[in-house]
Amino acid sequence: MNSPPENRIVAIRPEPGLSATIAAGEAAGFKVGGWPLFEIRAADWAPPSPKEVDGLLLGSANAIRHAGAALAQFTELPIYAVGASTAQAARQAGFEIAATGEGGLQTLLEGMAGRRMTLLRLAGAENVPLDPPEGVRLVERIVYESSPLPVPDALACELRKGALVLLHSAAAARHLGTECDRLGIARGGIRLAALGPRIAAAAGEGWGDLRSAQKPNEAALLALLRDMCHSATDRK
Repeated sequence: MNSPPENRIVAIRPEPGLSATIAAGEAAGFKVGGWPLFEIRAADWAPPSPKEVDGLLLGSANAIRHAGAALAQFTELPIYAVGASTAQAARQAGFEIAATGEGGLQTLLEGMAGRRMTLLRLAGAENVPLDPPEGVRLVERIVYESSPLPVPDALACELRKGALVLLHSAAAARHLGTECDRLGIARGGIRLAALGPRIAAAAGEGWGDLRSAQKPNEAALLALLRDMCHSATDRK
């Protein structure tokens, strides 16, 4: 099923996730244009003693990619990963996977209720606040940050023509809105497909359409994309 020509589909997440989204879209029959509006950079961090933690909690594969040499101290500890792609990156780095989530880090943590453990959370500078169950303690370290980039002329042109933008983070949602306002691009001509309600809320108001995926994963986002493309076709 090919996406209709009137549906200019755009992904703006940083690499290497951008290429993964484009490939997943193509496999599902969509042509997705890619413009990374963020650059991921490593952050300096001071690791705790591996003896003080029982495992690592990861909300993104970027934590593995950018934690640097200090990560090698923790390879004997199990990984609790937010999803399959993060688990795969950890496995390739030599870690054992204790659990892989499907509905976000909070849901993953809630599945640990009744246990007593300390987890080292390796996160980005912008991250989701977590409420661990009783008995589970989090030690957090910021190991990477996302630096926003300006909208290039080619993407601005696509947005002005009307586009359906895939949003993978709250930071991306806010940055897109700021850039559209700065460049005088009307929000009403742009539709947004967000990975979750928190991301959709960060986008603000005034968009032509704004919907959230039923689950925070790429498959659910592509299912939402399909629905939104069909909706646009039905209105023609």
